[in-house]
Amino acid sequence: MNAGNSVFAQVIARVPHWEFQRLVRTHDPADGRRQFSAWDHFLALAFAQMTFRESLRDIEACLSTPRLAYHLGFRRRVTRSTLARANEERDWRLYAALAHKLMHRARQLYQDEPTVLDLEMPVYAVDSTLIDLSLALCPWANWTGTDAAVKLHTALDLRGPLPAFLAVTAATHGDVVWLDDLPIEPGSFYVMDRGYIDFRRLRRINQAGAFFVIRDRPDVRYYVAASRPVDRSTTLRSDQSIRFNGWDVPRHWPDLMRRVSIYDLEQSLRLAFWTNQWTLPAAVIAELYRQRWQIELFFRWVKQSLRIRNFYGTTPNAVRVQLWSAICIYLAIAITRKELKLTTNLTTLVQVLSLHALSKVPIQELFAKLDTSAVHVDMPDQLTFKDL
Repeated sequence: MNAGNSVFAQVIARVPHWEFQRLVRTHDPADGRRQFSAWDHFLALAFAQMTFRESLRDIEACLSTPRLAYHLGFRRRVTRSTLARANEERDWRLYAALAHKLMHRARQLYQDEPTVLDLEMPVYAVDSTLIDLSLALCPWANWTGTDAAVKLHTALDLRGPLPAFLAVTAATHGDVVWLDDLPIEPGSFYVMDRGYIDFRRLRRINQAGAFFVIRDRPDVRYYVAASRPVDRSTTLRSDQSIRFNGWDVPRHWPDLMRRVSIYDLEQSLRLAFWTNQWTLPAAVIAELYRQRWQIELFFRWVKQSLRIRNFYGTTPNAVRVQLWSAICIYLAIAITRKELKLTTNLTTLVQVLSLHALSKVPIQELFAKLDTSAVHVDMPDQLTFKDL
């Protein structure tokens, strides 16, 4: 019998305990006076994520065996009342800080992944998605009168892909306003949809030495200052230098802007993009925007693979605690995948780990390829039909 760590413990080992305790001292100074520690709280949420538990009662039932809970790392009994109280009272910023620590570590591990279009600079897709809640249970999240939700803002590093920066806000929080909180890395590309058009904020990206590619907005007035030839046998239709006119926009963007337009024959759709990058070919600019679709796939994966359909609490703090802990486990699994040099895609990895979470088997063995093509050799003393 394998006396090693369980699969769950092997994944949790990617979350440094010393670093977690340092964050606890910053965000939860009263933790030492609590019977249910922040670490036990995090383990319970991580267990619920990895094993797809749907409720507090479900978590309590699975961890009711003291021997099992002890070997998973718990040092206190987990009850639904204790867990519910912790979700409501323990500051969600602890798990948000942990998630950003894990993001930084994961991105370092994935630095050797190929960049988009073999560019030397990192490329980030920026967007947001709504996490739906029950209006009856979470009236504080009401944002349309009939719907309740919180908003997940993401800057996705397309190497991996992995989130580079996340924020959870009220659903009414504007996408473009969130750009004020987004850290800008010089030399990077930020690919965004037209909902992020604000020329003062685009100028902030430009002044930081970074580049943006953003879909144009037809209600903004401009005139063409210069045009460059393009290969119209491809999807490209124009590569222009434009200058904005009107009474407001020129005050915030007085310089020239590059405009690249394409025509998608299959969809019968004409698209145009603005960028402050002048040296890359127009085809590369258009392809950079097409890569933005990866963040839509990321949002779909998050909603389908993480346990954020049913929430264990209904207060603003409890909802954010569950969201941030889910992101932490996603990052821990991504780190595990890279450190163990696994080639399995992340969706399959999550499913397999959830099935074997309590097994005491090295994770590599779960994905080892067995050779079943060897010829079976009969034993000398095995009876055959002729002997019967």
